[in-house]
Amino acid sequence: MKDNYIFALDIGTRSVTGVILQKFESKYTLVDYCVREHRVRSMVDGQIHHVEEVAEVIKEVKEMLEANHGPLHKVCVAAAGRSLKTITSSATFELNQKPVTDHETIKHLELSAVHAAQLKIVSDDMDQNFSNYYCVGYSVLHYKIDEDLIGSLIDQSGQFASVEIIATFLPKVVVESLISALTRANLEMDALTLEPIAAIQVLIPESMRRLNVALVDIGAGTSDIALTNSGTVVAYGMVPIAGDEITEAVSDHYLLDFPLAEKTKLEIVKNRQSTVQDILGFESTITYEDLVNDIGESIDKLTNSIAEEILQLNGTQPKAVMLIGGGSQTPDFTARLANKLQLPSNRVAIRDIEAIQILNQTDNLPNGPDFVTPIGIAIAAKQNPIHYISIKVNEKIIRMFEMKQLTIGDCLVQAGIEINKLYGKPGIASIITVNGKSITLPGELGQAPAILLNKEEATVDTIVQNGVEIEIKKGLDGLQPKVTLLELLGDVPPIQIRFNQQAYEIKSTYYVNNMIKDQNYLIQDHDIIEVRTPKTVRDFFTFVSSEKQPDHNEFEVFVNQHRVKLGLAETQIVINNKPVSLDYKLRQHDHLQVIPKNIPTVELLLKQLNKDYHHHIRVTFNHETIIMKQPQLIVKKGDTVLTEEDSIYPNDRLSIEDKVLEPFIFQDVFRYIELDLTNASGNFTVMKNNQPTTFYEQVSEGDNLAIIWD
Repeated sequence: MKDNYIFALDIGTRSVTGVILQKFESKYTLVDYCVREHRVRSMVDGQIHHVEEVAEVIKEVKEMLEANHGPLHKVCVAAAGRSLKTITSSATFELNQKPVTDHETIKHLELSAVHAAQLKIVSDDMDQNFSNYYCVGYSVLHYKIDEDLIGSLIDQSGQFASVEIIATFLPKVVVESLISALTRANLEMDALTLEPIAAIQVLIPESMRRLNVALVDIGAGTSDIALTNSGTVVAYGMVPIAGDEITEAVSDHYLLDFPLAEKTKLEIVKNRQSTVQDILGFESTITYEDLVNDIGESIDKLTNSIAEEILQLNGTQPKAVMLIGGGSQTPDFTARLANKLQLPSNRVAIRDIEAIQILNQTDNLPNGPDFVTPIGIAIAAKQNPIHYISIKVNEKIIRMFEMKQLTIGDCLVQAGIEINKLYGKPGIASIITVNGKSITLPGELGQAPAILLNKEEATVDTIVQNGVEIEIKKGLDGLQPKVTLLELLGDVPPIQIRFNQQAYEIKSTYYVNNMIKDQNYLIQDHDIIEVRTPKTVRDFFTFVSSEKQPDHNEFEVFVNQHRVKLGLAETQIVINNKPVSLDYKLRQHDHLQVIPKNIPTVELLLKQLNKDYHHHIRVTFNHETIIMKQPQLIVKKGDTVLTEEDSIYPNDRLSIEDKVLEPFIFQDVFRYIELDLTNASGNFTVMKNNQPTTFYEQVSEGDNLAIIWD
């Protein structure tokens, strides 16, 4: 075979297709091709079940092409996309309200989720061997903080951070069985790719992979699905229903054997009708419309299965769907799939090899979409071949399936290392008491594990090459929390007040285990913290002032066996010239004063009781107003009669009685006046209300009195 020839095989469920391509600069030309069907059911869902039988068909295709082009020794092949296993999993990391500050921590969390997916994969494997599967990629579905969706974990804080990913794995047995079948056919694997990647490689260039497009390869036994988005292949899937399901429906409805039913189906698709003879010998002509109507239920079954798988893998309908493979020509399939996915009819289309832009259009090109995958295998396997590489991880040699640019993270997953278990443990929390309330201070987060690549520091994103050595060491444990009183409690600004003309600054005092500490004190486990912040007048005299708190006890006496509180007799506390209680809350720039207590008198008691000690009348003497009075109450302490000026003391037992009043007479007025007799001469007349009277005449409120000299 010429040096610029490429020999590729598409080993399918029903047949093996071989192609020879010639490369010239950036273009390819189809030189020759050959298709041979399996003689027995040696392939199931893309997996080789009978290596010898498959090898015989491969050898037959090889010999047919060798007859015209000389010996073939190396071949490009593809692993079926349906062999890939896609697993959704998640991982959680405890934050303890500490924010995530670096991307490395997030990457470690993602790899923990990949490892969890790997555990699901091997759960059914008797050997429980991680090396039986290769992780060929993963994508992040969601980040969460405490179960709430979040766009990015950077600088987010909460109790827990979690990630949900979708990871894709390829069983090792798929590759090994391919190699065994090729070896029996005297062929060496030149390059390996995946069937969906091969088709995407030639149909969807790099610039288009940022679009969310579904590629569906509908073969005989299965339909393979691949989805692109954001510049890469994001998901693979398979449904176990394809072209044979339609052929069986044709066979059952029109009473045809399977080979004739397959031939009839293809002829109707090509020529819009076909004339056939059923097993009873009756001949009939079947039109395209008849076929769609008669087997519509089977077409819907195929349509629904593929549409549901696309929606499950993608989460929503894609922007467009490309169909390849013989089964894609199923009558009315494209219209029904577009309707099921709620896409315009022009967004679902069959693509054949004419859509391969890097393939030269020659006369020998086969028709239809069947050859997109084999031609894609030849091109993609050469452009992006997959190799095995050997890497040592913590002294253990692992083999990697190099489907993409491999990183240290991929190697750790393949080695079965759970990176989340290599994080340092969080520091022990401190439990303290603040003002009687228990508080837990979380410890510092443990450090991330240290990663070395060939003895030099690296990260999980560092690219690896064949033969490198990776060492991962457990991260250091976190320390106990280091928190000061100021950091825990915050700064309370002081209040400035004046007391007895002196300025005072009222500020909080921190007591730790009954000892005063400053705000820079480093809190220890089991500390009992009390914050004393003077707020009231009582607090001021308790914690700030050196003066004794004012005596504010109730002043009580008993009058006629009834308790009387002499509030007016108490010591007064004044703020800004207004009386207040000890519970008054101090404010900035308040002026505090304490007015000393005086010993109360009987007069003060009677005032408290709203009683008058004297009986008063108002009269006029020689045009001058005179107030005349006499006691109307008798106040006693025991047998002692008290006057208004006498002092009383707490708990005194007093009695108050009404006194029988004597009437006022004219001569009583002389106790309130000084009569000037210097110039007096002759006789005088005593007058009451302008009428002559005597000195012993009773007087009453408002009387007009006078002495008139002759």
